[in-house]
Amino acid sequence: MRYYRCIFVLSILTTGLLGGFAKHLRLSPPWDDTHIKHSWNAVPKNWESLGHPPSGTAIDLYIALKPQRENAVVDALYEVSEPGHPRYRAYLTKEQVADLVAPRPETLELVNSWLEHHGISSSSISMTHGGNTLMLKAVSVTQADTLLGASYQLYRHIERGETIVRTVGYSLPMALHWHVLTVAPTTSFVFPPRTQWQTAQNRSDRAVKSTSGEPATVLSSRAKVNPVTPSFLRWLYDSEAYTPNTHGENVLGIVGFLGHYPSPADLGAFMRKYLSEAGDATFTVVEINGEKYDPTHPHDEANVDIQYAEAMAYPTPHIFYSTGGGPPRTDDIWMSWLKYILDQENIPQTISISYNILEHFLSREWAINACNQFAKLGVRGVSVLVSSGNKGIGPGTCMRDDGTVRFKPSFPGICPYVTVVGGTTDFEPEVAASFSGGGFSDYFKRPTYQEEAVSTFLQDLGNRYQGLYNASGRGIPDIAAQAVGLPIFLNGNEIKVSGTSAAAPIVAGIISLLNDWLILTGQGPLGFLNPWLYGRGSRGFTDITEGSNPGCNLDGFSAIAGWDPVTGLGTPRFRKMLEQLL
Repeated sequence: MRYYRCIFVLSILTTGLLGGFAKHLRLSPPWDDTHIKHSWNAVPKNWESLGHPPSGTAIDLYIALKPQRENAVVDALYEVSEPGHPRYRAYLTKEQVADLVAPRPETLELVNSWLEHHGISSSSISMTHGGNTLMLKAVSVTQADTLLGASYQLYRHIERGETIVRTVGYSLPMALHWHVLTVAPTTSFVFPPRTQWQTAQNRSDRAVKSTSGEPATVLSSRAKVNPVTPSFLRWLYDSEAYTPNTHGENVLGIVGFLGHYPSPADLGAFMRKYLSEAGDATFTVVEINGEKYDPTHPHDEANVDIQYAEAMAYPTPHIFYSTGGGPPRTDDIWMSWLKYILDQENIPQTISISYNILEHFLSREWAINACNQFAKLGVRGVSVLVSSGNKGIGPGTCMRDDGTVRFKPSFPGICPYVTVVGGTTDFEPEVAASFSGGGFSDYFKRPTYQEEAVSTFLQDLGNRYQGLYNASGRGIPDIAAQAVGLPIFLNGNEIKVSGTSAAAPIVAGIISLLNDWLILTGQGPLGFLNPWLYGRGSRGFTDITEGSNPGCNLDGFSAIAGWDPVTGLGTPRFRKMLEQLL
């Protein structure tokens, strides 16, 4: 009996010791047991290393943590966005979203222990991005190298000359791989290219190929308008009879990067010429991440965004978000803007973004995390409209390092939680603009709201381009609008531009009008649009069935009846969309 009692006591002591040892291991694992989180085999194309950044260079690091309830925010997004669901348009507050995405306590314990081990001051750490991202303020590059097993360098874009601080690889302790989704800025060269306005081919004198590759009917004549003015757009998209009435409750946001500023003087000149009743149009500027707004040096990108959003939604209040950081750019401009907007108690009901970056310049982890931030906007009742890009199915040859060809869609369009706008031209009928970005994501699977529409297109496409794109991926764009020959004012002079950068704010203006009517009638705004768009909302669009989007030295996809990866579901008709809401 005494023998068994000794074993029992020894067992208790051993269990207690092992339990304490296990707890110690859980809180203080071997931080030198690191494994690669993400790396590139080589420096991304068109970038070259200039060596180590200047002494004293510091960066703000964002550490995205895995939520305790991994799919909670996306599940909530579909609940509040699906017509017919009991929680349709029952949007969440900032605090409710934070609760949904909160990391596990043990995740915070581990990460904080790791940061403490590396001498990161707790005073420099804050929670951001709606509640599951740690921001480390002003970390020296030397300290970031040690923390992440990285080699941050200064990279220069060969063609544009712009510089950015990044690393081609980084590591984390093995104990953190399950807890940390991604760290930014690291390996994603998320630096939107400067605007390259496009010139669409004249489709009235050339054949348009069908998806089978056979020539379609040659278009002998087509109604054109020159230029595509605000009054024409309001007529074409049937919104000219509606005037916003919510007296400031409804707001439209425009996102700007890279020191691109809009000019109030140019906006005034534009409105006085093309929409005289809106000659007093104005906007508010919000400076983010140390940006300094300079209206004396306007940029064509910012001007087209603000001028066409205002042209469609006047007198709705507009906010222009000017996001800075550089040069050299040590920040992640997307994370900087998302941090700011998600930290706000009140967010514009509609947001337009006309910047994009090719998917293959991003790590999959970074893209997924950034996309989840857009889901947080949607669950709070925000409609996010983004341009599809101006490279058709992809720029150049689209050849990868292994010699194979792969179509190249763009972020943020690849994200299933935003609404992507392609480009059209002409009227009676409208046709696809030849540069309209479209295709299928390699990182994101096809969302359920697209299943029927995209499957129908793929059946028609057959084996054409098989292996050059991800047939099970998220398809883009969702919708389209005019994108060719739009006049803007820049530095007091009138010029014409073409690109989906114009199409996105045009559609954002129309969505803002719908939100205005909903708010006026005591309802919640549209929020995340796509489940509604691919259902009843599709009846409010004009299907585009002509044109294609060549790229990658190929003919590209063709616009056909129904959804297609050139113009999506088609172009909006405001009153028809309003009828579907009624």
